[in-house]
Amino acid sequence: MDRDLKLIKQIQKKGNEAAANELVSHYYREIYHYVFKQTLDQEQSRDITQEIFINMLQGLHQFEGKRASFRTWLYKIATYKMVDYFRSKHYKFRNLSDSLDTIEIGEKKDFTESLLYKEEFSAVMKIINGLETSHQQIFRLKLFGEYTFQEIAASLQIPESTVKTKYYRSIKFVRKGVRDNGGQA
Repeated sequence: MDRDLKLIKQIQKKGNEAAANELVSHYYREIYHYVFKQTLDQEQSRDITQEIFINMLQGLHQFEGKRASFRTWLYKIATYKMVDYFRSKHYKFRNLSDSLDTIEIGEKKDFTESLLYKEEFSAVMKIINGLETSHQQIFRLKLFGEYTFQEIAASLQIPESTVKTKYYRSIKFVRKGVRDNGGQA
C-alpha cells in the first residue's frame, strides 16, 4: 500500500513513466484475471484490461487515497468498465455473431461439454447484465473479484448491510432467471 502511494505521488507530481509502468505491472495480472473470468475471451480481456489501465492513468490525478485503497479504486474502475462492456453494441453484436467455429471439436463428449458450458455461461451473463448497475457492481466484485462484503462496502462507500442485501437479491434474481430458462440453480 505504501509502495502504491509512493508510485502514485511520483506519477502525479512528475509524470514518472517508470513509476506508472511499475504500478500497472503490479496490478495487470490481477485485473486481467478479473476481466477474463467475465469474458472468457483472452483477446477481449487484454483489450478491456488495457482500457482499464488507460482510465486509471487518466484519472490518477483524482485519486487521493483517503477514502479507499488504490486497489479498491482500481477495481471500481474495472467494474464500471465491465458494466459498460456488457452494455456495449460491440458485445451484443459479438454475442449474436459467435458461431460454433470458435469451439474446437475434439472428442464428442468434450465438444458437447464445451458447448453446454459456453451456453450456460452466456445465459448467466445475460441475466447478470440485466441487473441494475449497483447490483451488477456488487455481484461482479464479489463473484469475479473475490472481494469480501466489507471491501465492497468500502469501495462503493455504502453500508455493508446494503451490500449484503443487494448481493443476495442478485443471487435470487440470477437463480430465478436460470430456472426460468430451463436450467437449475
